[in-house]
Amino acid sequence: MAEPARSAAPSARRARGDVARRAAGSAAAGCTLAGAVAVTLAVVAGPGPGLTGYVSEAGIAGSAHAATYRIGILALAGALLLIGAALPPGVWAAAPGLLATSAVFTAVSGAVTCSDGCPLPPFERATTADLVHGGASIAATAAVVFAMITLALSGPAGRAVRRLAGIAAVLALPLCGTVGLAMLVLGRGSVVGVLERLILALAALWGLGTATALALCKEPHADESFQ
Repeated sequence: MAEPARSAAPSARRARGDVARRAAGSAAAGCTLAGAVAVTLAVVAGPGPGLTGYVSEAGIAGSAHAATYRIGILALAGALLLIGAALPPGVWAAAPGLLATSAVFTAVSGAVTCSDGCPLPPFERATTADLVHGGASIAATAAVVFAMITLALSGPAGRAVRRLAGIAAVLALPLCGTVGLAMLVLGRGSVVGVLERLILALAALWGLGTATALALCKEPHADESFQ
């Protein structure tokens, strides 16, 4: 009678783990949606220069919508952590690590606000806060894109998560390369503004889709099914 009891214990632990991961996925979806809505409202309602400015300008000190923007950014940072927690066992450790890294840099970008206009080199004179904010934002985006690539290649992540990550990575890589080149060659303007918004929208949609897929996952052990 001892053998069935011993075999039932790991199954019970796996079941509890599956429930916890689906709950984390649900929470991640909620945080992603709430964060994206808050940031969008702050950007649209703010007095910024429209598509020629950076999204971060909605959070500068003195802005009437700075608090809404920062709350949205922190919600998105929390969503990244929750997505990492919702990933099934067996997923490459780099994926949750990259998501956690992105979450930290996202939180830093929300906590350290840039000055008016969010100036960045080489065409504008930037303060230390501008450089910290800009560097954290770039690092957060890069970590998310690398997490997409990692998940797209990690079998235990599950078919839906791999597919979403693969599509997002294919779209994000050329966008990131183009916006980086545009910032160096053209500087602040409508080209960079539109590209930045496309990258952020893609990241938010990927996060929402991935979190939803993890919350609705009916395959409790994606790593075992892949094998």
